[in-house]
Amino acid sequence: MSDATLHATDQNPDDFAVQIADQIESFLVAVTEVAKGDEPESAVPFLLLEVSQLLLAGGRLGAHEDIVPDERYEPDSGPEPDVDELRENLVRLLDPIDVYSEVFDPYEPRKAPVPARISDDLADVITDLRHGMSHYRAGRTTEALWWWQFSYFSNWGSTASATLRALQSVLAHVRLDQPLAELDGLDTDQGMGDDTLEFEAGRVMVEEIAHPLGIRPAK
Repeated sequence: MSDATLHATDQNPDDFAVQIADQIESFLVAVTEVAKGDEPESAVPFLLLEVSQLLLAGGRLGAHEDIVPDERYEPDSGPEPDVDELRENLVRLLDPIDVYSEVFDPYEPRKAPVPARISDDLADVITDLRHGMSHYRAGRTTEALWWWQFSYFSNWGSTASATLRALQSVLAHVRLDQPLAELDGLDTDQGMGDDTLEFEAGRVMVEEIAHPLGIRPAK
């Protein structure tokens, strides 16, 4: 299946694989467009919408019975496309809200929050999704669905969920006129506990985020 036939009219639009592939393709295209930075004022709301829609596809994959690939070993899908440029564009676009704190596994007790970056998360998710899309475009539909389901549980599902919480939090702070702390000195390479994260945060007023992103705070 080539790029030209990805959305061929003879495919059944009600088919599970077609619907999942369409949702994933839409996310890949949308985030790539956002990363270009042509409309920075709508970046955060648009990313919130796209990640939310992607997680609907993830939920469907997660609720589906285990998908078994046709072949015992995964076929070679070729070199992975480079995402460094997209990641760097997102870093510039999302400053100063790129860094946030996340609890990696809510079911592991006494785990302290760790610093993360929305830009890293989105690039990581896109890498997983593109890998499955390479199988889908090559006509290996079951392989693609298996990969998307497996990587949803092992990586991109939790990563996208954390990103969604961060994006939703930004908009909530802005719309509810609640000042955010300053992300000064917060390093994603350091392991930090709650107190350290709170101390490092400092202060950034909502206006510093709302105005550049074109978001109007609540009155």
